[in-house]
Amino acid sequence: MSASGAVEPGPPGAAAALSPARARPPSAGHLFRPISAEDEEQQPTEIESLCMNCYRNGITRLLLTKIPFFREIIVSSFSCEHCGWSNTEIQSAGRIQDQGVRYSLSVRGLEDMNREVVKTDSATTRIPELDFEIPAFSQKGTLTTVEGLINRAISGLEQDQPTRRANEETIAERIDEFIVKLKELKKVASPFTLIIDDPSGNSFVENPHAPRKDDALVITHYNRTLQQEEMLGLQTEAPEEKPEEEDLRNEVLQFNTNCPECNAPAQTNMKLVKSGGAVEPLGTRITLHITDPSDMTRDLLKSETCSVEIPELEFELGMAVLGGKFTTLEGLLKDIRELVTKNPFTLGDSSNPGQSEKLQEFSQKLDQIIEGNMKAHFIMNDPAGNSYLQNVYAPEEDPEMKVERYKRTFDQNEELGLNDMKTEGYETGLAPQR
Repeated sequence: MSASGAVEPGPPGAAAALSPARARPPSAGHLFRPISAEDEEQQPTEIESLCMNCYRNGITRLLLTKIPFFREIIVSSFSCEHCGWSNTEIQSAGRIQDQGVRYSLSVRGLEDMNREVVKTDSATTRIPELDFEIPAFSQKGTLTTVEGLINRAISGLEQDQPTRRANEETIAERIDEFIVKLKELKKVASPFTLIIDDPSGNSFVENPHAPRKDDALVITHYNRTLQQEEMLGLQTEAPEEKPEEEDLRNEVLQFNTNCPECNAPAQTNMKLVKSGGAVEPLGTRITLHITDPSDMTRDLLKSETCSVEIPELEFELGMAVLGGKFTTLEGLLKDIRELVTKNPFTLGDSSNPGQSEKLQEFSQKLDQIIEGNMKAHFIMNDPAGNSYLQNVYAPEEDPEMKVERYKRTFDQNEELGLNDMKTEGYETGLAPQR
């Protein structure tokens, strides 16, 4: 059953009548400030706007904020003091990401219902056990929890039930039965799967166990299809033939971008370190036993397809997180520390007891590894085989480092887009005959 027929109330301020006297500009400084319960300067902008339920004036509150573990978002909340109607939604303030993202969460207990979720309007939500789907662009984006997503789906299905009972009683009865199943999900009497598939790459599901690996959550990054590109408005017509590309391997390229901290215009310098496109025949797993502070100076190339593990800390960094990097081991570990300790869902009033202590303990242990006071194993697993860690004993073997080549699994080839790739008959540069 699909929820595509569930039409939600219009967004807050859909017929907004702006009142300068009620509007309050955001505070000075950065427009997008990290979420923090202790930030007294982080105040929403209030706008008087028309309530689409009773058609009297209510208040829309806009908050420009930044989730360090995610990205910039605009939180919009509308409330009407006359009829009591309220609505909350979010909108991504950043660009569409280079890849889409798919979150698959196995909901096993009531604690999973409290996981924070950012769902954009381009995301599709599915619960396979009920054959239930909320299509893309059928709901506005929202910052909520897993339970909130289910409640939102229930409300969307219930709102037109009086009309259905009058005109299509059989369909209304079937929807009533389905609503009962959705309500039963909230009790988590048996596990179920929640899938959020967002081709824009701007949705997010919380890992409450950070910085440890979340066994219940699988995150997959993928290349968008042409249909998804068109849906997002990124491709309106067939691309023209490209002229012969220059060899840019020895050139330093510059392009305009925005600073990730203050969003001000900036420039990025880039130099190609490997000719693009190649995927090695075998995957690579590199295991380094960190035993000395000098290990921190080892050069390191982490591709976007490489995951990182530190077993002693029960930590795993998934593919595409932090992107591709050419740095040192110390530089990557510091980036990891900054990434996991800025998770807003484990800070302030929204944090669960003990989470702040766990993050502090993780940060201390990571500092001990960086300073050479704690031995640990550092594992780089790249199914594309394009990552590298320096052997300081070269040309001799490194006694503390092990490099393994392995055959990729079907799922790994699927994630790299290799299962559907046609390579036969291209040796001469001609397409194969059909």
